[in-house]
Amino acid sequence: MRGAAALRLRPQRLTPAARGPLSPLSTRPLSTCLSCRYAYKQSPRIIQQRRASSSYGDSYPDKFAPRSGPPDLDATNYYTLFPSTLPYGPPPNSFFTFNTSALRREFLELQSATHPDKFPQGPDKQRAETLSARLNDAYRTLSDPLKRAQYLLAEFHGINVLAEDGSGASKAGLDPETLMIVMEAQETVEELSGVPPAEAEKVVKRLRDANADRIEATVEKLASSFDISDIERAHTETVRLQFWYSLRDGLREWEPGHEEIRIVH
Repeated sequence: MRGAAALRLRPQRLTPAARGPLSPLSTRPLSTCLSCRYAYKQSPRIIQQRRASSSYGDSYPDKFAPRSGPPDLDATNYYTLFPSTLPYGPPPNSFFTFNTSALRREFLELQSATHPDKFPQGPDKQRAETLSARLNDAYRTLSDPLKRAQYLLAEFHGINVLAEDGSGASKAGLDPETLMIVMEAQETVEELSGVPPAEAEKVVKRLRDANADRIEATVEKLASSFDISDIERAHTETVRLQFWYSLRDGLREWEPGHEEIRIVH
């Protein structure tokens, strides 16, 4: 009997290592879920870094973080409002032409962060309304070559090409060739009064295509002028571009049966 008793095995207590990883908050082993094991292996610092670098950072809200107001934006001018797309400011520190798709992405991000509906009544909401309105104006201006050029001339060179007295345009010395092209387009449209609609539309389409080419060429000259700080030439090309834009709008509004196009300059 004594020998048999010697053969009896004493139950062994499993060590924590044998039972699996332990939770930081208890001595009970974790389940075998790989996601849970991986999560507990990471330090708080690593987790925070992963959250900050993730494009889904907003999915990890910090309930202990204080409520903040609208972001602090540099509203010195329209260029400083978009530091990611336009980090070097206006020409000649940067090129006149830039990635307008990138500008739109940054604009939408900033508009989302400054939307007035995100803030309760009070100073933060008022500030958000001001920032949102300025962002809208800045984006509309910078995303269009003509408005961008008009803004650069007025803001940084004191030249208002939109002056009601016409001084901004007259000082540019608009060349007779530009005026002649606009007048010829107007006369061509006037002569379409007795032409069949299908034929008239073909003629107007040719006028539209030709004007689109002029706009593209003028924008290129405008860009090079600002890039090298040739403000006098930039002024002239801006006024010329205004005429091409006006002609473009008039041709867009034309319909068969109309005997004229409206040119605003």
